[in-house]
Amino acid sequence: MASIYTDLLGWVVIATFLAGAGVGYLRRRRVGGDAGALATLRGRLDAFDTAPERTLATAGWVLFAGFWLALFPHFAFTQKSYVEGVLSLLAVPACLYAGWLLWNGRDSLLVLSRAVAAMGIVYFPFESIEPLKRGLVLVVTGQTGWAMAQFGYEPALVEGPILGYRNAYRFVTPDGHGLLFEIVLACTGLGSMAIFAGLIAAVRAPLGRKLRALAVSIPIIWGLNVARTAFIGITFGNQYLQLFVDEVLFLFGSSDPYMVSFFLSDRVISQVLAVLALVGVTYLVVRELPELVTVIEDVLYMVTKEEYDLLESLDLPREPVRTDGGRSDADEL
Repeated sequence: MASIYTDLLGWVVIATFLAGAGVGYLRRRRVGGDAGALATLRGRLDAFDTAPERTLATAGWVLFAGFWLALFPHFAFTQKSYVEGVLSLLAVPACLYAGWLLWNGRDSLLVLSRAVAAMGIVYFPFESIEPLKRGLVLVVTGQTGWAMAQFGYEPALVEGPILGYRNAYRFVTPDGHGLLFEIVLACTGLGSMAIFAGLIAAVRAPLGRKLRALAVSIPIIWGLNVARTAFIGITFGNQYLQLFVDEVLFLFGSSDPYMVSFFLSDRVISQVLAVLALVGVTYLVVRELPELVTVIEDVLYMVTKEEYDLLESLDLPREPVRTDGGRSDADEL
């Protein structure tokens, strides 16, 4: 994260979304009872009782917009990650728009609001609790080294200058120049895993199918991430992508020609492939958990202002899905 201030803002965002989810949970407990009575009273209760939950969730989206705005300089100028920088900047109006739609009655966005809270609960402990961060980083570091060794590359494992763990690999070029490739929290795939864990936790569906969705997504993301870090390490450490050197250095605001392979392998190739991989994983998860189409349809609506029926378009099994992410009128409201 950029600083202790963005970490604090992140926790405030999570707390606000959690407060909204808590109000929604209490509402469903209070209304719980006979399914027929729920169906009869649904319209009146939804119109009145979702107001506190909607208000808190809307406030959460406004705060979330501020969070991404605060992170933009870190991604764009400190990390020189233009993909992440652009995405963080685009997230600002997207969050504000989500809040506006929710405030004006699109209650299906309460599912995505709960998902953001769950994502934060998964991610932020590793960001802010040192033993958790250290453990995760060192596991990924070890597996990255193993993966590189399978291709015949065995750089020295040394202490990293950023985190101070034995989480960096030292390569030496043929001309004797030393290159350091350090694994940090952003290299662990935690962000992507938190996204799917949050989405799966947010919808109301049988526990068995939720566990299957986790079993599909988390191992795939973990494996692809290790392959990614190994690819970056090998490519950067051996300077395999020294292409368009002057142009790349200008684009990333650097004067170090040895960084060109890193910029191209990490900031361009890996991040573009990661987006494509996440689309594929999303499809696999939705096949196990069709309730997630509510979230995807909301995102598509925000982008295109058109309604979609993805269950039919993707030939997915149709479950009786409510606008707030539940499965049927007989479920808890």
